Amino acid sequence: MGGAVSAGEDNDELIDNLKEAQYIRSDLVEHAFRAIDRADYYLEEFRDSAYKDLAWRRGNIHLSAPCIYSEVMEALDLQPGLSFLNLGSGTGYLSTMVGLILGPFGVNHGVELHEDVIEYAYQKLDFFIKMNDSFDRFEFCEPSFVVGNCLEIAPETRQYDRVYCGAGVQREHEDYMKKLLKVGGILVLPLEEKLTKITRTGYNTWETRKIIAVSFAPLVLPKHRENGKPRAVSLRPMDNNNNQSSTDNEDEDEDCSRVCEQLEDKEENGRRKEGSVLVIETPVNLLRERILSLPLPEPLKMYLLYYREK
Repeated sequence: MGGAVSAGEDNDELIDNLKEAQYIRSDLVEHAFRAIDRADYYLEEFRDSAYKDLAWRRGNIHLSAPCIYSEVMEALDLQPGLSFLNLGSGTGYLSTMVGLILGPFGVNHGVELHEDVIEYAYQKLDFFIKMNDSFDRFEFCEPSFVVGNCLEIAPETRQYDRVYCGAGVQREHEDYMKKLLKVGGILVLPLEEKLTKITRTGYNTWETRKIIAVSFAPLVLPKHRENGKPRAVSLRPMDNNNNQSSTDNEDEDEDCSRVCEQLEDKEENGRRKEGSVLVIETPVNLLRERILSLPLPEPLKMYLLYYREK
């Protein structure tokens, strides 16, 4: 899938072509695409193909066509501070671009079926952080990846503001994907050969919009284990973005826990019961705003914001 725009001589020319063809329409998305050279995610011997508007695969390593990633990034309507889940995170190219928009208070998780692809993704992420000059121009939400089948995510897993699935989804799995979203959240996925944007407008209400025709490999169905139980994929917040030593963390744990408990008690006042479902009526980032308003040192505020959902 791809070939909608002409090939570029380099990354900037590729982005120029995507803008001219109206695949890239917003400044945030344009800046993220320009910050990361697509060729850096190719194996060295295939870099010459990086600026063509075509998908690329080598073994388990796969990149979608630039026009597809452009449509996905625009449809996700990304904003700083949101939580993002990438189902089939692959090389980490998309997750890294998303992280440039989410900023330091966002959440950036990925699930990938193949362990060798996750190793590759972390190699590319490390290269971007250490070698890319544009890294210093952004407040980055570093992605974290886990190995597993995205159809086996643990039921108690948090919900996300934005979710993308990079494999073809059949109708029988649509509801499963929808349940990963917070109210007000956006899910982008290839649904029956159409790239589709689904917005959760209420607990049981959705808006669906077809974007473009696409062709994706289908989701890999989970393998049944001998005991018949699913292999649950845990997506609790991870420590990849934390640069403090464990000793420093232990020194602050008691204070942080006490403050977070007080804030969570107050947040309960903004909730109500609707049947057996707990519905949050307050804004998604209310807790974050309360933490930022506390008379605490800035490093402690950042620590609280990162760990508040653990």
